[in-house]
Amino acid sequence: MSLVAVTGASGFVGQGVVEALRSGGHDVLPVVRRAARQENDALAVGNLGENPDWSGILRGVDCLVHCAARAHVVKEGEPDPLSAFRLANRDLTLTLARAAAAAGVRRFVFLSSVGVLGAETKGRGFRADDAIAPHSDYAISKAEAESGLLEIAAETGLEIVIIRAPLVLGRGAKGNLATLARSMRRHIPLPLALATRNRRDLVSLGTLADLIVRSVDHPGAPGQPLLVADGEPLSTRGIVERLARLEGVRPHLLPVPLAVLRAALRVLGADALASQLLGDLEVDIKATCERLDWRPPAPDLGQASRQ
Repeated sequence: MSLVAVTGASGFVGQGVVEALRSGGHDVLPVVRRAARQENDALAVGNLGENPDWSGILRGVDCLVHCAARAHVVKEGEPDPLSAFRLANRDLTLTLARAAAAAGVRRFVFLSSVGVLGAETKGRGFRADDAIAPHSDYAISKAEAESGLLEIAAETGLEIVIIRAPLVLGRGAKGNLATLARSMRRHIPLPLALATRNRRDLVSLGTLADLIVRSVDHPGAPGQPLLVADGEPLSTRGIVERLARLEGVRPHLLPVPLAVLRAALRVLGADALASQLLGDLEVDIKATCERLDWRPPAPDLGQASRQ
């Protein structure tokens, strides 16, 4: 099997990808910022922007899976967040892709975000050929990286696979899911008991890793972006309950009327959070399934919650 390098290999998604690739028979080169003691086979390169000798690092690599990114910034400390996202998610991605092409890497798999298409759906799920409409600085940086990667592909012949994922669900999930998990572990009541009618697609870590493994070699993977999800939209309450099972906790949900909750979030200037909690975000994965002859595996439903 091919040698696959994975950036961000010590992160939440990267660890799942490395494990899935090895289970699929691939030789894997985990690329990390700093190697932990137990990561004897990992290659520590510091910050990607410190310009390591990628020609040496990527020698003999057939496919590079790029999971490293600036994401899930809960408390922003940068004076210019968009520039920080562009540096990490656009500029360094394109630098890495050019280095990969120069080193003879055949394929570059880029983990992007369904957020490049917008924040909410109305009546149907996002599709890969929908117009770009990024809704955040993070999504803007991912959309610009996608565009630059396609230019590099045209110039060099490097095979580019773009995977657009929604929030990734699993034990130890990041971002807003991590905030929800912490709240439940601390027995903080959540005003989401009545949030049962919206529809939001997430992707389990196992599902995302499975698609990435499929994308490493499948001839149909390069080209139009691949959308990924579990294929089973959940309500916000359903997401909380699924996360609680994964984390082994019991959620305390309060029946706050949704109009009251939305108004309170608007007063707090949290319109984006209101959209995430109460709006729809559906992802149409039919084209992905057909192109790669792939189906999402059954997601990990977790264990029964503790009382």
